[in-house]
Amino acid sequence: MQSHSAGLDLKKYIEEQNDIFKSKEITRRHFVKMSGIAAMGVSYLGLCGFSFSGVSIVLDPDDKTTGTQISQWAVKELEKSLITKSIEVFRCKQLSKARSGDLCIVVSGSDSPVARKFLRSVNIIIPEIPEALGLIPVNSAGRQILLTTGYDARGLMYAVLELTDRVNCSSQPLEALSLSKAVVEKPANVIRGINKLFVSDIEDNGWFKDREMWPQYLTMLAIQRFNRFSLSLGIGYDFLQNVTDGYFLFPYPFFLSVQGYNVRVPQLPDAERDKNLEMLRYISEQTEARGIHFQLGLWMHGYQWLNSPDPNYTIEGLTPETHASYCRDAVCELLKKCPAISGVTFRVHGESGVTEGSYDFWKTIFEGVSSCGRKVEIDMHAKGMDQTMIETAVASGLPVNISPKYWAEHLGMPYHQADIRAFEIPKAGNMGKGLMNLSAGSRSFTRYGYGDLLKEDRKYGVLHRVWPGTQRLLLWGDPLISAAHSKAFGFCGSAGVDLMEPLSFKGRRGSGITGDRCGYLDTSLKPKWDWEKYLYSLRIFGRLTYNPETDPDIWRRYLKKEFGKSSDTVEMALANATRILPIVLTVHGASAGNNTYWPEMYLNMSIADPENRTPYTDSPSPRVFGNVSPMDPQIFLGINDLSGSSLADRAHNPAQHAGHVVIGRVQIPFATNEHLSEKPENHRGACQSAYHRQRERPDKPKRGIGCQQVPCASKPGKKCRDGPQVNGGNAYAARVVCCSGIVASSAVREVAMIHPATVVQESVARIAVMEREINV
Repeated sequence: MQSHSAGLDLKKYIEEQNDIFKSKEITRRHFVKMSGIAAMGVSYLGLCGFSFSGVSIVLDPDDKTTGTQISQWAVKELEKSLITKSIEVFRCKQLSKARSGDLCIVVSGSDSPVARKFLRSVNIIIPEIPEALGLIPVNSAGRQILLTTGYDARGLMYAVLELTDRVNCSSQPLEALSLSKAVVEKPANVIRGINKLFVSDIEDNGWFKDREMWPQYLTMLAIQRFNRFSLSLGIGYDFLQNVTDGYFLFPYPFFLSVQGYNVRVPQLPDAERDKNLEMLRYISEQTEARGIHFQLGLWMHGYQWLNSPDPNYTIEGLTPETHASYCRDAVCELLKKCPAISGVTFRVHGESGVTEGSYDFWKTIFEGVSSCGRKVEIDMHAKGMDQTMIETAVASGLPVNISPKYWAEHLGMPYHQADIRAFEIPKAGNMGKGLMNLSAGSRSFTRYGYGDLLKEDRKYGVLHRVWPGTQRLLLWGDPLISAAHSKAFGFCGSAGVDLMEPLSFKGRRGSGITGDRCGYLDTSLKPKWDWEKYLYSLRIFGRLTYNPETDPDIWRRYLKKEFGKSSDTVEMALANATRILPIVLTVHGASAGNNTYWPEMYLNMSIADPENRTPYTDSPSPRVFGNVSPMDPQIFLGINDLSGSSLADRAHNPAQHAGHVVIGRVQIPFATNEHLSEKPENHRGACQSAYHRQRERPDKPKRGIGCQQVPCASKPGKKCRDGPQVNGGNAYAARVVCCSGIVASSAVREVAMIHPATVVQESVARIAVMEREINV
């Protein structure tokens, strides 16, 4: 093969392809290191510029990491993708056996002799962290090698699947495998979960029993580095009233006939019950085969449908006396018959059908989990959680996670709330009673958010669950927001995230209908499976939850494959669209529940008439638009609060506050210097803050963005403290846009918001939207 340096300007090549040199001169030391004159004959030049005839994959049979089931599966996926693109593939056990002229992919654990040799030669270290990986291009003795390595089996699997994804998304697959520089990654979050809900017999039984769908779906999850898949059952109803669709609602008898009990579903044939168990075993095994933890969600333990005259399925043979023991034996048998189930999620508050504070009941069920013969994780939904319930779970000796709702049943801005709404704060002397005696009483603040769970000495993990309220139907995907969420999911040592899929609640409470689930009028847009609609969304979320600093090529390669020259426009448009609803949700928390508050399909509230019917029953009274609380009232003011505070301070000292709006203790300049006649422009809006875009635009001297906090009066009308003041300058705009604390000139497309850094991550301060114009 022709020498790699023939016809190349080596200096230019190194500068452009490897991005290593900081100056325009190459020192002799750098040249020797990079050109491979060292005695080992190994160079780190990257593989760009080489031409290959095929691919040789080297697998050392003595490497334990390479020999694992999931590593072998990943290699087969890579081989399959290459063959599909008409690339010849040759598998061998030694580097010396690889075909001449091939790109040589060495697949090996990072602690193997061959991996250590190559890593030392280029002075690269793979982090000693589970799931860490490396893709290291080297040139050894004239052979072009791509070391594909991982700290453990899952890390190695991810490395190989990264190559698979590059091949799948490229029309030039060999070029896509020609890395110009090393890639070394490690996970930012221990748990990166996706949650698929079965809530409707009509809408969900099809995909549940689809053996063609599951391998492709789970492979997609593995490629996007989700390491946990949850299948949630019994979440179709919050309360067992007016039940019409009972399929999987009380799950056990839909899978098992437990010896010693005559508990059954009379409307369900035994053959279908057995098929359900077979499918559950199949799904969990397929999940495990791809290196993904399988979590079974058992959200309902009530078994009597109340005020339900026409249900399609019912439970018989169970009594209050046998309830706990049956559930104990049933969960134990289910885990034994499905050995690939690695964890079980329980809803332990009143919506489970079991009265809160029934600690002995849950202790009995946990005994069933612990007696299945292996270590299985217990995950508990956080609502109503108290110390006694935590101790009951921990006493089982099993690993325990507690999963609070992240931003209620919605998705807000990318940070953890600094406060919750007043509605959820426990009221003095308000002792709950009945089914919800804790979550409606002393523990009402656990309805959403991390509450008091983040104790330093905790003996459990905290996993933040994203509910399908804001992101239910529409496409979404913004790298900036996803990266910021990724960093928030590890807050105070949290374990990570569990994302409920879009469309998760479709068909709930017996509302299922036959037909398309994706909402397209144009049937040509309908994918084969509904999750394929969200391939970009799941790619963004999964890969950035693994590594918030990941290379943009991860999502751009997919967009280029799908949209060609329009990919940049699609990325920008979808990113900007994605930022709108989380901000609306954050500043306008009409309801914490997604049953009633659906920001994509907002139901209006009256501005003035509190008697006007509204579904937002957990909004402050009188229930009018201006009274709605922000989801984070510590950072944002409600509309009425903002207007009252602003107008009171302006009336007290109009001259001082010209060009400013007072929000609590923070005074923000809103006016910017831009003529209203100027045409708005879009400037790389997908991943860049307004502040930094403005700084890069010297051609627009009249364009400015207010972005400095000004200490001011803590109450309306109170004299301001001494401190720096911001000159608002010449304001050409006459109106102000106010949305519960978001302030901007109506002439300007965006405004940078700065909040106390100790409360909100920097990413929050960079996001703003103009949602509603009002005259002040």
